[in-house]
Amino acid sequence: MSRKRKDRRSVHGIVLLDKPLGLSSNQALQKVKHLFNATKAGHTGSLDPLATGLLPLCLGEATKVSSYLLDSDKYYETVAQLGARSTTGDAEGEKIDQRPVPDLSDAEIEAVLQGFRGEIDQIPPMYSAIKKDGRRLYELARQGEEVIREPRRVTIFQLELTGRDKDRLHLRVGCSKGTYIRSLVEDIGEALGCGAYVDYLRRTGVSPYLEPEMWTLEALEQRAEQGIDALDASLIPIETALTHLPAVHLTDEAAQRLSLGQVVEAGPLPEGELFRLYQGEDRFLGLGKPTEDGRIAPKRLILHG
Repeated sequence: MSRKRKDRRSVHGIVLLDKPLGLSSNQALQKVKHLFNATKAGHTGSLDPLATGLLPLCLGEATKVSSYLLDSDKYYETVAQLGARSTTGDAEGEKIDQRPVPDLSDAEIEAVLQGFRGEIDQIPPMYSAIKKDGRRLYELARQGEEVIREPRRVTIFQLELTGRDKDRLHLRVGCSKGTYIRSLVEDIGEALGCGAYVDYLRRTGVSPYLEPEMWTLEALEQRAEQGIDALDASLIPIETALTHLPAVHLTDEAAQRLSLGQVVEAGPLPEGELFRLYQGEDRFLGLGKPTEDGRIAPKRLILHG
């Protein structure tokens, strides 16, 4: 007779995971979900198995705000290996098109980097999760197929050369959602005339979490051994993902009516299309939107606490 599976629990909040090398984002998510024994969990945008670093994971009611982190700006540290391309755009793929690396000055590299700052068109790599006719591109790539991909408009608002190590360029990147660092590095390599692929990639920030304290899987496992309270102390509040939105504080009566789906009065409203809503000073209720007559309607409410 099989053992009865332990009942899942309702736990709500965000874990800032330091994803380890070699795990997919979904594998990391499932490990954390298991540690917390959570009923519901989701991640906020995939990191390649080759990549390490910040992967915000949303548990319980926090999954309602995961899309806002998915759409936010991202920050990376990467190393571009010059002198070849890779079938996958990173160190895991077969090395192809090997070429000599020219004797590049910092000024010449900077001139190339300048051409990639701001809004650029980027063609997504074949090894990506984008779908074509219902199939993931990486599935087609593994079968040796290559299809035409439409370029996407992305913004590179930070691109700095932070160091050089023989034929390796150390870069710091800040970019909009949907940017592929592998494609960026490949394009930089082509502009330098020698090709390049990603040899190292670490995500250091997901707005609004810039240079945050992250938890490794090992640290979370140690906390789990100490008990549920110690583990739950690694969670941060749901509303921390929404600090870019203006806050509106409601009376107890208005908060009660809002929870029933009613439109409520809230006095003069700040500018914006969405608001963080609070009952009193600090009880987070969720998201609201302004109505044409200056009131607030519920948009997405948090059902716990």
